[in-house]
Amino acid sequence: MTTFTIGVDPGASGAVAILDHQGKLVHVFDMPALEVVTGAKSKRRVSAEMLAADLRLYAEHSRAVVEQVGAMPGQGVTSMFAFGQSLGIVQGVLAGLGIPVQLVAPAKWKRALGVNAGKDGSRAMAVSLWPSSAGEFSRVKDDGRAEAALIAHWGQQNA
Repeated sequence: MTTFTIGVDPGASGAVAILDHQGKLVHVFDMPALEVVTGAKSKRRVSAEMLAADLRLYAEHSRAVVEQVGAMPGQGVTSMFAFGQSLGIVQGVLAGLGIPVQLVAPAKWKRALGVNAGKDGSRAMAVSLWPSSAGEFSRVKDDGRAEAALIAHWGQQNA
């Protein structure tokens, strides 16, 4: 019996949301990431250990829906590699915890839910679905949280 649906917007600036079987937002958090020094630059990278610790409590009775990301026009090779690596870390952590995973293309879940283009559309829809958690989506940079919650919501509707 699946009790929780975990929605994941992968990437170092993404987020994770957990809905209970009734669609209530139980928990939402920014993707756990560490600052990693590469050469002279410092970059944010998803932390597998921290993500596993955050999800372990929900592992036994959960399923996950993860946004199937790909390269975007104009994105550099290094950025694309890091983004793909983040997706791989997320999938590896979920597999290691024994959580079944469903991938969904961004266009598919957004079209099905009628999400307006742009990050504000995701935040607005998340606030309308979970008004008691509006504070979780109040900042512009909370678009990842909103998208993770909406991905989980899509997953529940399409289970």
